Amino acid sequence: MTSTLTLAALSGMDQPAFVAALDGIYEHSSWVAAGAWAARPFATLPALAAALEAVMWAAEPVQQRALICAHPELAGRAAMAGGLTAASSSEQQGAGLLHCTAAELARLQALNADYRQRFGFPFVVAVRGLSRQDIIDQLAARLQATPEHEYRTALEQIARIAGWRLADRMAG
Repeated sequence: MTSTLTLAALSGMDQPAFVAALDGIYEHSSWVAAGAWAARPFATLPALAAALEAVMWAAEPVQQRALICAHPELAGRAAMAGGLTAASSSEQQGAGLLHCTAAELARLQALNADYRQRFGFPFVVAVRGLSRQDIIDQLAARLQATPEHEYRTALEQIARIAGWRLADRMAG
């Protein structure tokens, strides 16, 4: 949805329209918006963001893991082939990930493979404001985390990404 949303409009929508209006805020995971619908009306944007995030945190681990796995690898095959959602493509492009040098791309791909092997899900980081080198450095550093810590960090990063996407959507 590309038109500007308002809190009043969202609060007045039936559940299918609400879910459709928030499509893509949480990557390929409409169940998050579906769960937050019951918390209407939303007085503020932070209240809406908090309701969405609360659904994510209250979800069963299998749903949380599916949410993490819905995120594409940074500068991965899907990105290089143009197979990302509009939001993911814009975010990766904004961080310069679609213009990596051959060395950066090779390093990212090797780190992505190591990360996926260690944790069983893709590396998720809110890339806005980060340089390619910042992202590579964070990926390398987070490979040292425990699986439990990294699982929580991935969800925290998803909440941050969703907050930015929501703010962008509401701003038009």
